[in-house]
Amino acid sequence: MSAQTITLPPPPTRAPAPPRAPAMAPAPPSARIVSIRREPDADPPPDPLPDPRPLAENLARCVIEILAGTRDLDQIARWLSTDVHAHLMKRVVLSARARRVRDEAPSRPTFSLGRAVISQPGPGIVEAVVIVHGRARSRAVAIRLEQLGRRWRASAIHVL
Repeated sequence: MSAQTITLPPPPTRAPAPPRAPAMAPAPPSARIVSIRREPDADPPPDPLPDPRPLAENLARCVIEILAGTRDLDQIARWLSTDVHAHLMKRVVLSARARRVRDEAPSRPTFSLGRAVISQPGPGIVEAVVIVHGRARSRAVAIRLEQLGRRWRASAIHVL
């Protein structure tokens, strides 16, 4: 047998590096271009919540009418938490039972509202007190509103 010689192609060579540009002398400080990198603006502030005063006054009016039996509790259910709805439902049942014992029909109460006093103990929380002046007596309706998305919802209502 005869030995065959196999010739391999030469290994690839690297291409020579491109010539470097001559080093530049640093520019004088007055001629330097300063690039200011600005951070992207933060998210725009969320839409402000609506003024809680009209809601507090309307809830106070509605709660007095609900307890008097002239308004249905479900009319304001969307502005109430489930705990407040359950609490007011108990009060409605007790008020209706008391009217039945006295043999009274529900009648629209005559009252006027005082101005709501509003305080904000924390972000997204508002506490309000509305004085309701009736013929025989005045009552206070205390309401705690909490932020739910972009609206207010009552997390506590007490008629004093």
